[in-house]
Amino acid sequence: MTQVQESSGGRADRPAPRRTGWPGVAALALGTFTVVTSEMLPVGLLTPMGRSLGVPEGVAGLTLTITGLVAALSAPALVPMLGRADRRRALCVLIAVLVVGNLGAAWAPDFATMVVARVLVGVGMGGVWAVAAGLAVRLVPAKSAGTATSLVFSGIAVASVLGVPAGTYLGDLAGWRAAFLAAAGLGAVVLVAAALLLPRLPAERTVLFGGALRLTRDPRLRTGLLVVAFLVAGHFAAYTYIRPVLEDVSGVGAGTIGVLLLVYGIAGVAGNFLAGAGAARSPRTTLLVIGTVLALTVAALPWLGGSPALAAVLMMLWGLGYGGVSVSTQTWVLLAAPGAREAASSLFVGVFNAAIALGALAGGLVADGVGVTAVTVTGAALVAGALVTTAAGRAPVPEAPAVPGKT
Repeated sequence: MTQVQESSGGRADRPAPRRTGWPGVAALALGTFTVVTSEMLPVGLLTPMGRSLGVPEGVAGLTLTITGLVAALSAPALVPMLGRADRRRALCVLIAVLVVGNLGAAWAPDFATMVVARVLVGVGMGGVWAVAAGLAVRLVPAKSAGTATSLVFSGIAVASVLGVPAGTYLGDLAGWRAAFLAAAGLGAVVLVAAALLLPRLPAERTVLFGGALRLTRDPRLRTGLLVVAFLVAGHFAAYTYIRPVLEDVSGVGAGTIGVLLLVYGIAGVAGNFLAGAGAARSPRTTLLVIGTVLALTVAALPWLGGSPALAAVLMMLWGLGYGGVSVSTQTWVLLAAPGAREAASSLFVGVFNAAIALGALAGGLVADGVGVTAVTVTGAALVAGALVTTAAGRAPVPEAPAVPGKT
């Protein structure tokens, strides 16, 4: 059989009591923050990493591509493999894998070792993200489920504010390896928090291999996943190489780049909550606005980003737009498959991270073959593809239940 089935059996298959509430939601939010920070760390460390490992910037960018590709493959595969396993225990194991991966990245004496470490990060990240997506609604009363889910995914936006800029600053102060050590330490904190704050969480559904793929027969879900692919690939084709782009276009140093990434991240948090509210009413309209802002901003950076002040304005707009991507597209996916949250989320995570990998790869090829600033043109073109898909495709009904950001 290749379908998503309801579990049958005794008490062990029923949802766990919603007794931990918001502390458990906070642990999940810290988990999404940690996995995304771990994935994105190379963005702010690309130049020193490449120099230390003896590879050019385009090759160093593969550390992001590899992690995204592994997460894309592991998320849809791990959910069926988990079967009826308790989700708290599964999360703890996956977080432990993430910690080991970050420790390996911090120690890596060469690029080959770094690749192995980033594979482990990808496995941990893909699994944690896919599993955590559907757990918030089991920890709080039904009336707060949307807010709890939105908070869990706000960890993605907050990672841009605190994670990547903090990693950049720490890398400048103590070396890029210290940033990966810090990510490993944060992962250990998440591991303890998940073990203490989450209850037993038996699987609500048994997802069989191939079952999640059958959900894509729904044209609304297919459209949403295509929008994710275009938007995320376009963003990362350019954003993966934002440090060398800013160095080339604006002539800024490492300290200023950290500030610009902080501006981007703060705007991203604002964009997350603004888009969450908008997507609850109309995911199509919200994503059309997001795509327009991203396409124009990314394309304009090489032409208008010549001064730090103008670069800061563009980075703010970029962050405001991209900050709303994850919550808006997740809203679309959950609206399209309200009865199969975990399976749909595994597809979402798979496509999201495949797009990260392919976007970073495309950016690397363009950066090495044409020039680093050309990655912005590539990114803008892919985002334009998302705009066309959003406008022409089937959209879900906003009134469906369990919409992130809707209370």
